[in-house]
Amino acid sequence: MFIATPLEQFQIIPICLFRIGSLDFSISNGTIIICSGLFFFVCLLFMACNLDGNLHVVPSRWQFLFEVLYETVLGMLVDNVGSRGQKYFPFIFSVFLFVLIANVIGLVPYSFTVTSHLILTFSLALTTFVGINIICVREHGFHVFSLFLPPGSSLGLAFLLVPIELVSYIFRPISLSVRLFANMMAGHTLLKVIAGFSWSMLLGSGLIFFAHVIPLVVLVILMGLELAVACIQAYVFTILSCIYLNDALNLH
Repeated sequence: MFIATPLEQFQIIPICLFRIGSLDFSISNGTIIICSGLFFFVCLLFMACNLDGNLHVVPSRWQFLFEVLYETVLGMLVDNVGSRGQKYFPFIFSVFLFVLIANVIGLVPYSFTVTSHLILTFSLALTTFVGINIICVREHGFHVFSLFLPPGSSLGLAFLLVPIELVSYIFRPISLSVRLFANMMAGHTLLKVIAGFSWSMLLGSGLIFFAHVIPLVVLVILMGLELAVACIQAYVFTILSCIYLNDALNLH
C-alpha cells in the first residue's frame, strides 16, 4: 500500500527524458518552475514598463512594485558595500529576484519549490562565492590572503587564526545554501503535515469532522508566515552576498 509522505512534494519528476551519453538533459518539474520564474520576471519587468516599454513619472501599481524592489536592493548594496558596489547591482538584483520568485512560486498549490533542494541552493551559493573571489583576486591580487589574518595579529596567533579563518571562509557557500534550503524545506514540510492532518480529520465522523476547521485555520496562518519567510530568506541570501562582496572589495 502506497502512503504519501510530507517529503513527497520535493520529489523531482522527469517529464521529458533526454540523454546524451552519460549526460542527462531531461526536463523535470524543477526545470518548468525555473523557466516559469524567469518568465514571471520578464512579465514583471514588462508590466513595470506599463506595457509600452517606458517608465512613467506617475507609476502604475506594477511599476511601483518594481521600484520598491529596485530601491530595496540598491539600498542594501550601498549600505553594505558602498558606492564601489553599485556596478555589481545587476548581479545582486538578479540573485534577489530569482530567489524571491522561486520561493513565492513554491507557495502556489501543486507547484514545486526549487529552493527546497540543496543542489540548487548550493549551486547558486557556490557560483556567487566563486564570482566574488574572482572579483577579490582581480582587485587585490596576492593581498587577498590578508583575509585570513586579522590585522595586528602576532605570529604566534597566526598559526591558530589562519586555519580558523580559512575554514570559516570555505564554509561560506555551504552555510549560505543550507540556510535557504533548510528554511524552505522545513516550512513546506510543516504545511504538508498540517494539511494531511486536516484531511484525515475531514474523513472522520462526529466531532472530529467538525474539528478539522482548526488545523485549516492554522494552515492559513502558516501560509502567511511562509510568505514572510520566503521574502526574508531572499533578503538574507542577498544581504549575505553583499557582505561577502564587501569583504572582497575592501578586504575586511
